[in-house]
Amino acid sequence: MTLLETAVDMSTDLGSATIPSPVLTASGCSAFGRELEPFLDLTAIGAVVTKSVQLRARSGRPTPRMAETPSGMLNSIGLQGPGIDGLLADDLPWLAERGARALVSIAGTRVEDFAELAGRLRGVPGVLGLEVNISCPNVESRGEVFACDPVAAADVVGAVRAVADPAQPVYAKLSPDVTDIVAVARSVTDAGADGLSMINTLLGLVIDPDTMRPVLGGVTGGLSGPAIRPVALRCVWQVHAALPQVPILGMGGIRTGLDALQFVLAGAGAVSVGTAVFNDPSAVARVHDELAAALAARGFSSLRDAVGYAHRDAT
Repeated sequence: MTLLETAVDMSTDLGSATIPSPVLTASGCSAFGRELEPFLDLTAIGAVVTKSVQLRARSGRPTPRMAETPSGMLNSIGLQGPGIDGLLADDLPWLAERGARALVSIAGTRVEDFAELAGRLRGVPGVLGLEVNISCPNVESRGEVFACDPVAAADVVGAVRAVADPAQPVYAKLSPDVTDIVAVARSVTDAGADGLSMINTLLGLVIDPDTMRPVLGGVTGGLSGPAIRPVALRCVWQVHAALPQVPILGMGGIRTGLDALQFVLAGAGAVSVGTAVFNDPSAVARVHDELAAALAARGFSSLRDAVGYAHRDAT
C-alpha cells in the first residue's frame, strides 16, 4: 500500500530530522519492519520504530504471553529480541538497504546499558534517532521502570544524550503509570531529551475464571489498544499544555485517521500505530491517508498547523 498524494503538507519533524509522514510504527508491534513490507511502502511512512533492543539477546517471559481484553490486548512478551549485535548485523542493514528510516528503541536494566547502546548506534546508516524505553511494564521487576521516577528517568536520558550521535534525536518513552506525568516529562527534557514518546502500555492483569489463575505466564502485562486511547490523549494534552515546545510522538490505541487527528490536536507532531497492525498490517499507511483527508476536510493546509490546535482559546 502506497500513501496517497494530498494537498495537505504531511511532513513533520522528529527532533532535528524532517520526515515525510507523521505516522510511524510502534515499538514491539511490527518487530523490525520485515513483516509489514508486503503490505506497505516502508520508505513512505515516517519511520519504523524497532522492537526494543538490549545489550544481549533475550528470550522474554514465559508463555502464555498475550490475552485479549475488551477493546484491547494484554501482552507480556518481556523484550524478547536479538540484542544489539543481531540488530546491527541483520535488521538495521535490511532497513537501510530499502531506504527505510529507523527509530531504534533501546532498553536496559542499568543506566550504563542505555549509554552503551546509544554509543553502539552512533552513525549507523538509516538510524533516524533513538527511542529510550524507560517505561516497559513487562520487565520482571517494577523497580526497573525508570520512567516511574523523574530522577531515575533523567539519569538514563542524560547518559544517552551525552554519548548519542548529535544528529540522532533522543525521544524518551514515558509510562502512564505515574501520578504526575508532566513532572517526568519536564525532568527528561531538562536532561536532554529532544522529544517524548507517549504513552507506553498500562500495567494490567487478566484472570481466567476457569483455572482461577492469571492468564499470562508472567502474571501482569502491558495493556494496549483502543481501551487506553483516552488515557494516552490525556497525557499528551497535559504535557503539551505544560511544555508546548517539546515535540511529542503520540501513541495509544490509534486505529483510524480520526484517532490520529485527536492526538495531533492534543499536541502530538507525529503518531505511532501499534496494536492495529495485528488485524490490519497496512494500518500505518491507511491511518496516514485518513489523517490527511481529515485535515483537508477541516481546512488545514499542513499537519504542523493542526498540532495542539485543540488548546486554542475558546474565544
